[in-house]
Amino acid sequence: MVRQYQDLCGAYRCKAKVYPKMQNRLKDFGTPDLIVLFTNTVSHKMIRCALRETKGQNVKIARSHSSSMAALKQILEEHTS
Repeated sequence: MVRQYQDLCGAYRCKAKVYPKMQNRLKDFGTPDLIVLFTNTVSHKMIRCALRETKGQNVKIARSHSSSMAALKQILEEHTS
């Protein structure tokens, strides 16, 4: 799914970094414009870590219970107008 997420984001001219597993810190998180959190598939700890890494930055956060391609496509359509 990682490659499919990246390909779909590329179709919307977005650069994607996909973190399928929790690490000590989210490497090379940078300063994203949008964070998509699939709440059904990631841990609470990972969500807290992502939010902590972007605290104080002007970052849009989209949460989706579903991690399907259709859900990601809908989020990208809403945020890349």
